[in-house]
Formats: sequence, C-alpha cells, structure tokens
Amino acid sequence: MRVAVIQFPGTNCEYETLVSVKSVEIDCEIFRWNRPADELLEFDGFIIPGGFSYQDRVRAGVIASKKPIMKAIMKKAEDGCPVLGICNGAQVLIESGIVPGIEWTKVEMALTFNRWTGFFCDWIYLKVWSKKSPFFSLFSIGDVFPIPIAHGEGRFVTQKEGLLDRLIRNEQVALRYCTEDGEIIDEFPINPNGSVFNIAGITNKEGNVLAMMPHPERASFAYHKSSSGIKIFEGMKFFKK
Repeated sequence: MRVAVIQFPGTNCEYETLVSVKSVEIDCEIFRWNRPADELLEFDGFIIPGGFSYQDRVRAGVIASKKPIMKAIMKKAEDGCPVLGICNGAQVLIESGIVPGIEWTKVEMALTFNRWTGFFCDWIYLKVWSKKSPFFSLFSIGDVFPIPIAHGEGRFVTQKEGLLDRLIRNEQVALRYCTEDGEIIDEFPINPNGSVFNIAGITNKEGNVLAMMPHPERASFAYHKSSSGIKIFEGMKFFKK
C-alpha cells in the first residue's frame, strides 16, 4: 500500500503523521497541494492531517476542499480507497461532502466553533462506537482510549432533518467522546466542543472515509500518554487493494 499525506499551506501535522504511518510499515510520502492532481491516482490511500490550511480563512477547511487534488481524492474514495481526515483534515472532508456522504459531494454537516470554549487542547477519552470501517479493525466496539485534541472548530452539527438518526442507523458514527470509564456525557470537558451526539469521528456510508477531530498521530508511541492511535493508521492495511 502506498499512502499520500496531503500538505496544504498551513498544514502543520504532516511530518508526525508520516512518522506514525511509516512505523506500521506502510509506504508513505508527503504530497504537496501544488503537484499535478493526477499523480495522486497512483496512491492507494490518503491522509489529510491537522493544521490550519489557508489560515482557516472563510471557515476551516473550505478553501482546501475546493483544490484540484481533492477531486482526485474524491475519485479514489469512490473506488473504495481509504481516506483519513484528522482535525483540519476532517474539516476538509466535511466541506468536500465526502463525509458523511449520504448525498455524495453535498455538504450535509459542519464542524463549527466549540460550544464551551475557544481553542481547546487537552487529552480526552474516546469510545469506539462502530466497526463498520476497516480503520477500526484492531479495536473492539466499546473500547475506550485516551487521545489528544487541539481545535477551536470541532463541533459536529447538522441542520438536515433526520440526518443524525440515519447516520446512527448506518453505523457511520465511529467515535464518541466519553469519560475514562466509557460513560457518554454531554458536558465540558467530557464532550470538549459540544458536538452533537458526542461525535468525535464519523465515516461515509461505505466506511472507507473517516473524519475525526482528535489526533491519532499524537497518541501513537510508548512515549505518548497512549499509543492506541497507531491502530487507526494500521487499520489502513485492512482495506482491500
């Protein structure tokens, strides 16, 4: 498997992500936004890492979502290739309409300003709510693990009637904020941004595209507080080529 870690102007987590992916023996390289988009078609998987692409102008992720390389990523996603968006990368995927993807390429959700605070950076707990996506092949439903967050616009919301119920039925809600004991409570700092249904990560219908606000690359090694995040990257190996 060959994975491209996308670098937009303002991306700032690409190298940590690269190290994490390479540590699970996946061929990986940084792919700059201004390279020919058709070169992306040679890759088997894609990660859009965290940062502040285009300085979060207009709103987080929207400018990056309009760039030519996103059309190539969308094409590969339609073919079933794994696509992971982390923090700002999740915002890009939401703005692209790839996630939740009920109506492909139509924006159905938003990642908006945190309800309780401005920018918030801390370790929180996640519960694995669905294993529909191969990204969670090495987890069990109900697993709880610590992971860091660092964002000011991380609150999943939607105005589309019935969408949340449909996502729950489709098992597209992959990760939810919880206590250390796995209890789902909608209050700060357990739900650090006020996200609807305590959503921290969500997939498309098919499960090959994952948008998550927490940072697995910052919870990947023994010298971190937790190394559970590495299993999400390793999950890319479970996608059929």
